[in-house]
Amino acid sequence: MHHCVTKSLTKALATATAAAITFLPAAPAFGGDKDGSKTATPIKHVVVIFQENVSFDHYFGTYPHAFNLPGETPFQAKEDTPESNTLLSSGLLTNNPNKVNPFRIPPSVPVTCDEDHNYNDEQAAAHGGLMDLFVEKLSCNDKVLGPASTMGYYDGNTVTAMWNYAQYFAMSDNSWGTTFGPSTPGALNLVAGNTFPGTLAPLRPNGKPASAGGNIAGGLTTGSVVGDPRPLLDDCVASNPKFASVNQITMSGKNVGDLLNAKGITWGWFQGGFAPTGVDGQGRAVCGQHHTGLAGDDAVVNAGDYIPHHEPFMYYPQTTNIHHLRPSSMAKIGQTDQANHQYDITDFFAALKNGNLPAVSYVKAGAYQDGHAGYSDPIDEQIFVVGVINALTQSPEWTETAVIIAWDDSDGWYDHQMGTIVMQSNVPDDQLLGAGSCGSPKANDVAGGMQNGRCGFGPRLPLLVISPWAKRNFIDDTITDQSSILRFIEDNWNLGRIGGGSVDAIAGTLNNLFDFGRDRQDRRLILVPQTGTVVGGVSE
Repeated sequence: MHHCVTKSLTKALATATAAAITFLPAAPAFGGDKDGSKTATPIKHVVVIFQENVSFDHYFGTYPHAFNLPGETPFQAKEDTPESNTLLSSGLLTNNPNKVNPFRIPPSVPVTCDEDHNYNDEQAAAHGGLMDLFVEKLSCNDKVLGPASTMGYYDGNTVTAMWNYAQYFAMSDNSWGTTFGPSTPGALNLVAGNTFPGTLAPLRPNGKPASAGGNIAGGLTTGSVVGDPRPLLDDCVASNPKFASVNQITMSGKNVGDLLNAKGITWGWFQGGFAPTGVDGQGRAVCGQHHTGLAGDDAVVNAGDYIPHHEPFMYYPQTTNIHHLRPSSMAKIGQTDQANHQYDITDFFAALKNGNLPAVSYVKAGAYQDGHAGYSDPIDEQIFVVGVINALTQSPEWTETAVIIAWDDSDGWYDHQMGTIVMQSNVPDDQLLGAGSCGSPKANDVAGGMQNGRCGFGPRLPLLVISPWAKRNFIDDTITDQSSILRFIEDNWNLGRIGGGSVDAIAGTLNNLFDFGRDRQDRRLILVPQTGTVVGGVSE
């Protein structure tokens, strides 16, 4: 259960740069957007930057206190920074129930191994709320950090941009993965609030029989998704030799794209590497984009920029873009055409420059910048995130924009806080309370008692809101999860609920991260992408 943390003032290390914020005259809120839609708040553009594999403690375990060793990017907290539920405030830095105490990873070690973040092993590490088996169940043996690497965390000398965004805008310390497990469940929960039902394709791309084990709950051919099967309706899975032996699924039911389309609201998913680089001998699109970051060439250490199981809309027949068709024109980005709202990351910046930023945009970095341990890192991630936010901040749309930075799963990095179990499950994959047990699903729960394999809430994850309407230097302890982002979009555009067992029906609100009751003050924060340090504010 979440500890309610007393909000107290910490002793300041120094006052951050005052020039970072520019105040402009208030402007009218609410009203219609370019597409004629009405919103419940002054927000006309929601941009969700959906990153990879970070627990809250892994990035914010000592916030706002950074070590500030010589030669490192310094971080100085604002005097009025509130305390949050961290490793430091909980006293668990030096008296930890795990076999190794948490330790600081210095900025000189941004690249690490990839921890175990399977649905079952994450539950076993939580150990019924004792939170004491992370080393035994999840830790990878890192060549620098050693065999207890899961206990490592970064501070504001490495993830400087994230800490600066928290200083000037709003952050939650009580937000959770909707379920336990890796990337695909997190992505599905973001856009649908549900991981049920996924249906296994009988054959792998190489023609061999598929396996539901570790992919569909209970090893069934149809059920809740607990692993990372790839989308069946995606040319760039079938055409990539590295995916020849993967398992594939399709998803049934609605996602937020269906709700947005029904109301004529512009939207899109923008992902690095989505644009095809050619076709193979069978005429299938090939996604061959790749880049080199600190972890190396992402086509060597992974499968290139485009990672199919990070693209949730490609699992659903109604929102997939099988052949990765490009938008018919830049003016059509966000509207329904041959691209079916699925785009390359370059299309996001093109739409922003062209003045047709969709009402709802999901932004996904290419592999080398998505922050996933093993093939990416927090420095390359920072460059991407800051680049997106700086571009938005300097655009005309900024005054009506909310940027939400969220992550898909914890990667298995240690976090000391256990979440509330709002969805119980007793499939063989469950391990929270023992073999095959995460409680007993009931007929009257949100999943109707028939959607087993959705144990959650899972690990605690960071969540930040950057917007002129966000509260200042604020830490929210309202219980939220990945589907709270879905609910905010539904409520802002009056889309209704998805139904069918979606947890949007019970998701906590993000509204406490905003202050819609005041005249807007146009706060703009510009950071240096490479260092995350403050440059200043800009005005129109």
